[in-house]
Formats: sequence, C-alpha cells, structure tokens
Amino acid sequence: MIDLIIPTTSQGLLWSMLALGVYITFRVLDFADMTVEGSFPLGAAVAVSCLVKDYNPLLAILAAALAGGLAGIVTGFLHTKLRIPSLLAGILSMIALYSVNLRIMGKANVSLLGKETAFTIVESMGLDYANGVFVVGIAATLIVCLFIYWFFGTEIGAAIRATGFNPQMIRAQGVDTNVMLLFGLFMSNALTAIAGALIAQNNGFFDVGMGVGTIVIGLASVIIGEVLFGTRSFKNSLVSVVLGSIVYRFVIATVLQMGMPPNDLKLFTSVLVAIALALPMVKSKFQARKAG
Repeated sequence: MIDLIIPTTSQGLLWSMLALGVYITFRVLDFADMTVEGSFPLGAAVAVSCLVKDYNPLLAILAAALAGGLAGIVTGFLHTKLRIPSLLAGILSMIALYSVNLRIMGKANVSLLGKETAFTIVESMGLDYANGVFVVGIAATLIVCLFIYWFFGTEIGAAIRATGFNPQMIRAQGVDTNVMLLFGLFMSNALTAIAGALIAQNNGFFDVGMGVGTIVIGLASVIIGEVLFGTRSFKNSLVSVVLGSIVYRFVIATVLQMGMPPNDLKLFTSVLVAIALALPMVKSKFQARKAG
C-alpha cells in the first residue's frame, strides 16, 4: 500500500485539473456543463497530435488548452445566442467533439511510444518516472491554482463569480453576463483539456473513448473535497477540490486493491457521488434530531 502513495497522489494531482474545471462551471458559474466529456479527449487529441509531430510538450499542452477553451465557447454560444438550455448545449458539443477528435487523430487510438513528453523531460533530469509524474503534477497544480486564485480576484473574475451567484444583480451593474459566461466556460474547458493532455502523456496513448465518465470523476472530486475539507473561502474551495481529487484516487486504488473488477469502477463512482451528495442532508437531519 505504501508503494501506491506517490503514484496515486500523482494521479490525483493530474486529474485535479479536470476537477477544477468542473468546479468552475458547476459551483462558480452554476452551469451544468457536459462539454467536459468532449473537451477532455479533445485536449488529449490535440496534445498527442502535436507530440507525434515532435512539437515541444509545453506547446502541446498550451495548444490543448486553447482547443478546449474554444469548445467551451461553442457551448456558451449555443446557450447564450441560440437560447439552447445549458445541459443540452453541453451534450451537443460533447457529441460533436467525438467526431472532431477522430478527425484530429485520424483513428481511434494513437500511441506516444518513443515520443518526448512532459514526463520524459523531467525523467531526463535524473528522477525516476514515478517521481517525475509527481513533480509535473505538483508543478501543474500549483501554477493552475495560483492563476485561478489571482484571476478570480480581478474585476473580470469577480464579475464571473457574481454571474453565477446573482446574475440579476451583476446585470444591474452594467455587466454583460453572457460574456462572463463565455469567459468561465473557456477557462473551465481549457483546464479540462489540460487534464486530458497530461493524462494522455502519462498513459502514453490517446483513445477516443477516454472522456467517457469524466464528468462524474470531476463531480466526485469536487463533492468529496467539499464534504471532507469545507468551503469556508474561495482559496479553501480550490484546495478542497485538489485534495478531493487525491482522496478520490486513493479510494479507487483501495477498492481495486481489495479486488473490485475495473469494469465496475463507473458504477462505484456513481454510488460514491450519490453518497457524497446525500451526506450534507443526512448530517443536517442528524444534527436537527440531536438538537430536538
């Protein structure tokens, strides 16, 4: 079990990019965005496509982020301009991105065998692969969290938060909530695409079906983090999401060690999310009964 600590923590850090993206849409914007199931493999497809052509891994990750952000803008356009409900707009983008990802890669599976990735670069500095993944995960998480914390402290960031919390109030201040929504969706799906790019490099391949269930993974990380570590402030919420992603990975690693078939992981994750969602209600009822 001790041998799993660094690899599992590393996986949690890499997947925390996805969790932070989901947090921005579901918690900050109050927008049910299904685009992440398409923008996650989109980020992987763009990054792998660049790496196969021997582009710099950092450039590949940035290209993936831009592509994911544009996918989020498409969803925002469908919702704000065409008045398509948020959930349906995300589903439409998700379905369309399946074909886009196949078009980018040309086939359903592409290997990165022998290609330079962000992890092989760190490994060449003298670290073994497991520690290299951990270093990349720590660095990426710190950079992203610091950027998010800074950005949402700016006027635009505050307007995005206000758009999700009280759109009528922020519109009364002369702010275009549609533009703020587009900003938020761009950032959310850019983060999701970065997660896809990092996970694909860590796995060593791209698969067109790798986005299935990512929305549940992201929600599980967000909810577990909020339940276990609280949401006292925005900074605390960001830390909680990252820690929730790590805890989720440890839970998955533990149940796999206990013998759960990998095919049952999606079912287990759904049950875990349902339990985590129900915990606040159960806790409040317990406290009310205890007080009474």
